[in-house]
Amino acid sequence: MQKNKCDIYDRECINCGECDICDLNPKKHCDNCGRCIDEVDDYRSVNIEDFMKSNITKEQVDNLNKKLSEKEKKNN
Repeated sequence: MQKNKCDIYDRECINCGECDICDLNPKKHCDNCGRCIDEVDDYRSVNIEDFMKSNITKEQVDNLNKKLSEKEKKNN
């Protein structure tokens, strides 16, 4: 049986719950409100795949790809 990997430390998950603590208020359980994402800090992160699956439409992805292609053509 393979154990889950800890989201914070380089170890197996020991179900300590530290990854579920709010970054802005350590006395609060994280409810995924997203306010911490708006804060400017080097250590904050978002799983891009999860974000894209739940927040970005195919049309938006197509527009982004188009803009990236245009930018790449300009730089070459």
